[in-house]
Amino acid sequence: MTASGGRSGDEAILPFLQTAGVGLVYRFDWRFAMKHLGEHAIVIGASMGGLLAARALSDFYTVVTVLERDAFPAADIARKGVPQGRHTHGLLARGSAVLEEFFPGYNAEVVAQSGGLVGDVANDVIWIGHNVRLANGKSDLIGLLASRPVLEGHLRRRLLGLSNVRLIENCAVRGLATDSVRKRVTGVRTGVEGEPGAIINADLVVDASGRGSSSAAWLEELGYQPPASEKVEIGICYMTRTYRRWPTDLDGKHDIVVAGSAPTWRNGVMLAQESDSWIVSAGGFLGDDAPDNDQGFLTYLATLPTMEIHDIVARAEPLADYRRYRYVCSLRRRYEQLARFPESYLVFGDAVCSFNPVYGQGMTVAAEEALTLQQCLRAGSNELARRFFRAAAKIVDIPWHIAVGNDLRHPRVKGARSPMLRFINWYIGKLHVAATRDSTLATEFLKVINLMMPPSSLLSPAIARRVWQGNRRPVLSASLPAVEAAPQKGAPS
Repeated sequence: MTASGGRSGDEAILPFLQTAGVGLVYRFDWRFAMKHLGEHAIVIGASMGGLLAARALSDFYTVVTVLERDAFPAADIARKGVPQGRHTHGLLARGSAVLEEFFPGYNAEVVAQSGGLVGDVANDVIWIGHNVRLANGKSDLIGLLASRPVLEGHLRRRLLGLSNVRLIENCAVRGLATDSVRKRVTGVRTGVEGEPGAIINADLVVDASGRGSSSAAWLEELGYQPPASEKVEIGICYMTRTYRRWPTDLDGKHDIVVAGSAPTWRNGVMLAQESDSWIVSAGGFLGDDAPDNDQGFLTYLATLPTMEIHDIVARAEPLADYRRYRYVCSLRRRYEQLARFPESYLVFGDAVCSFNPVYGQGMTVAAEEALTLQQCLRAGSNELARRFFRAAAKIVDIPWHIAVGNDLRHPRVKGARSPMLRFINWYIGKLHVAATRDSTLATEFLKVINLMMPPSSLLSPAIARRVWQGNRRPVLSASLPAVEAAPQKGAPS
């Protein structure tokens, strides 16, 4: 195992790390900025969710240790433990704002040091859904564009700049340590599968190990009921490749997002990245895979409701090989419904809920959960799991219903379609039609998609009136640039 950290530290962590075979001695300058809840907290997993959880914990524990089974490359490139890292990633406007709150200057740092791009989500992006193109217009929705390895690398370095946070790589967690009555988690067991391993003690353990979390199995081993789970089988598979980007591509827009709709239900995304590159992903539901060869990929792209991605890819210089990514189902684990749960243990991020990646919600939801964890810790450690899981469930509800509700538009995706869901999907389709000419309406929709506003905001009388008015005119083609609507009295800002 290899440990890394930020500035000066303290020997307070030494007993914990020595049990794992790590010899470290360093100074620690603890600042009691918030309520002190314990000497040591452990986070399992150093992906985006784990790093954000560690940031929240750092205000309340003398030392925070992040354990990662993977090894980190010297540069910000994709790593084995994050197979989706080579594919398109969306950091929604809300996620960008939360990262900036936790790490002031983060966005500017990604731009200045790694060549990321910051732009207006409503004005610098081409959005196509329900086979129509939303009108562009200036807004205060700020998005950050960079590859997943770059986003994670900057976040990891900023986190390790905190004097009380340490990270151990090549460290696999094999189980939980508890008190004699298995009521409280007291640490984690690390080491090789099948061997006793070492125990690292902690006052709090947070499982942020992702979708493949072992928490349900560990709970059963300790005599607890595992959480119920909800699955939506979507069979998403997409093909990704990076290409050289020129400033004149897309007339200077930063990206184009094509959401799957009838008749093909195929998705296409092209995002500007660092190093003057495009990352392009395309795919479909339930086995409708894009080919991994030039002719087949271009033919697939030509079935999207706009030819813009196809035309750029057809003439662009490839920078990498094709990469395929499969995602069988969206998965939500209902920890908030459990009657019994061990003390001093939490489950976080994708280990609680993993969404259809097409919607780009995962990193933003993890950021919001980190804010919620911080708020829960301010109230102390009493009944922490119950309070956090209930609060996290409320955070998950909105993006879960957005993603699942839209997936259930596909006739072959299995799931209950209530009259309310059918109405909402019908209404959102009508909203898209109206938003082809109305940039204000388009921006209100994008606020919801970017988790800045609740979906209920789209049902306000002012928005409903604009939807009705916008459907009195002919539908614009997705391939045509949208026309700005004249401002209307009483329009939401």
